[in-house]
Amino acid sequence: MLIFGILLGLIILVALVVVHELGHAIVARRNGVEVEEFGIGFPPRAKAWKRKTSFLGKNVEYSLNWLPLGGFVKLKGEYDSADKKGDYGAATYWQKTKILLAGVAMNWLAAIVIFTILALVGLPKILPNQFSVPADTQLRVAGLQVASVGSGTPASEAGLQIGDEILLINGREVTTAKQLAAETKSRAGETISITYSRDDEERTTDATLRMSNDDGKGYLGIGSAERTEIRATWSAPIVGVGTTVQLTAETFAGLGKLLADTTTGLASKFSSDKETQAEGQQKLDSAANSVSGPIGILGVIFPQMEQAGIKPLLLLTGIISLSLAVMNSLPIPALDGGRWFTMTVFKLRKKVLTKEKEEQIQGIGFMVLMGLILLVTLLDVGKIIN
Repeated sequence: MLIFGILLGLIILVALVVVHELGHAIVARRNGVEVEEFGIGFPPRAKAWKRKTSFLGKNVEYSLNWLPLGGFVKLKGEYDSADKKGDYGAATYWQKTKILLAGVAMNWLAAIVIFTILALVGLPKILPNQFSVPADTQLRVAGLQVASVGSGTPASEAGLQIGDEILLINGREVTTAKQLAAETKSRAGETISITYSRDDEERTTDATLRMSNDDGKGYLGIGSAERTEIRATWSAPIVGVGTTVQLTAETFAGLGKLLADTTTGLASKFSSDKETQAEGQQKLDSAANSVSGPIGILGVIFPQMEQAGIKPLLLLTGIISLSLAVMNSLPIPALDGGRWFTMTVFKLRKKVLTKEKEEQIQGIGFMVLMGLILLVTLLDVGKIIN
């Protein structure tokens, strides 16, 4: 299941990046910029073929590459000061803006499509004030689901899995997390009967509860989630757009909090006051736990969501798609927003952005970005080990 989850995660991540790069390629061609290569994955190259004519233009080389970490598009004259016909650099400022931000727009569009589909079949409610159209909204309680299973806990030994729906505890119906907590607490140390549903099949198992909950893992050892779904009909596209906008705002707010916690946390470490240092460490821990890199996403999140079912998996795909849009819109060199920001600053200053200067700026940005990815990866590994 872990391997399947990782493979599924890779396929989805690559698909989202390919959608992003297609946005760049299509808009580049529509604005007179020649597409030289469109690749899936990163080199070394596995296979390549050139098409005299294709939807991305003439003599475009398409390639499949061995590193399944996304994709890329190579444009002719792909630096700001290039000036030959068909070069990216020869395009106008507005054309370059459209080309650079097309990938961001495609990821937002993909999120809108995914959330629209979910709104029709059942969009999981993950925010207290989640967007909906009251005149065309049905809230459906989809049951109490197992969201996580602690290793070596009674739940794990009883065979419970992520995505199972808890139905009965000792024959008594349980529909909320509060009810589950009360039932297990009142029977601490006892062996209970658990009736649950998996793959639309009702099953029963026994579990001997823990005697205490001092570590906060629960007497049964599961994390539970009360699944509520939003369903719409004619307003589904509106819900798709509204949900994307709302979650985008939440993502920007989360990034702001992450930056604030990291900054104040690091500053607090230099304080001579022990209490201030402790508060700073809490903020740093909170920041570390709020981010996930490739290891966390592929090794933990996707396998768990794959077990939880198609709707949570689609929800995660939509969230990652809009997260890619948000990250690429930020003014960080080496990302789309950073390239646009650099180009704009030089234009406003009426300075020429030479190829050498552009490579230097983007190179520094790339090194910083790789450092952040490495840091997040190390944090992910630490989470898995712990």
